[in-house]
Amino acid sequence: MKEKIHIACLNLIQQKIDELRSALDSAQEAGNNETKSSAGDKHETGRAMMQLEQEKLSKQLNEVLDQRSDLEKIDLNVRSETIRKGSLVKTNKGYFYMSVGLGKINIGTELVYAVSPQSPFGLKLGDLKVNDKILMNSLTYLIESII
Repeated sequence: MKEKIHIACLNLIQQKIDELRSALDSAQEAGNNETKSSAGDKHETGRAMMQLEQEKLSKQLNEVLDQRSDLEKIDLNVRSETIRKGSLVKTNKGYFYMSVGLGKINIGTELVYAVSPQSPFGLKLGDLKVNDKILMNSLTYLIESII
């Protein structure tokens, strides 16, 4: 199951990368068209807005590329008694994959949450063992297994 989750995370990230690259290409093309067709102050404002949009998309793309890099570094074969990056954690409230912050992922009939070890929930889970409990948002999570 852990490998399926990992592959689903990689696929989701690749989808985000493709979408951001497409949006960046569109923004660059729109910026080039703006340069050709406008004049005066309106032209400068339009060009500045296009530049800001391109910078925002580039930043988002770099963040997603970093997520992919982090995910690719996870060794799926490493087992640990405590929760760490790469752990698939089964709790009384569901499954959590300590990897990158992608949120809910459907794996067949199971719902898995891909969480970053640096997230508030990830920080609470870190270094816990089977049968440990944590309280988060008024909910108690019991660690049932670590895969």
